[in-house]
Amino acid sequence: MYPKEYIQFLAHFHGDRDYFECHEILEEYWKKHDVKNKNSIWVGLILLAVSTYHHRRKNFNGAKRTLEKAITIFKTQSDLVIKLGLDLQLLHNILLERLSLINNQQRYISFNLPIGDQGLLNLGKRYCQQDGYVWGMESDLSNDQLIHRHSLRDRKSVIDERNQSLKLRKGNV
Repeated sequence: MYPKEYIQFLAHFHGDRDYFECHEILEEYWKKHDVKNKNSIWVGLILLAVSTYHHRRKNFNGAKRTLEKAITIFKTQSDLVIKLGLDLQLLHNILLERLSLINNQQRYISFNLPIGDQGLLNLGKRYCQQDGYVWGMESDLSNDQLIHRHSLRDRKSVIDERNQSLKLRKGNV
């Protein structure tokens, strides 16, 4: 009923709190299924993960900008928010609270998405358990690999892909 990638997203969001991985998983899914749609529900969820990643790193400007975009998408895609097993009103309230924390430059606090579908919740918890994480655990703020993952990862493949794309556009292949 739900895409495997969405369940993986939820497991990382609520388990190891690896918001960078959340972004990676759903971006790949979005590129395969809805890439031209910048207002896709998948983009909204990606932006939510990115905002949360920025907030945890105290990048309040980035967190605010991406969360505001996510909120806009969730408003326009409200039927899909519900189809994805989330409680629309609770989600809206949570995101407004998050935006207030960010606007007031208050520290990041782990939070859970309001999943209304018990079956989806159970799937997410099972996924966490398989990966050795506990659903709803607090983010490990001492784990630099988690907190600063984008700047610590090996970017060679990303750079190579960009260079290849540039060559294709210029006709140099």
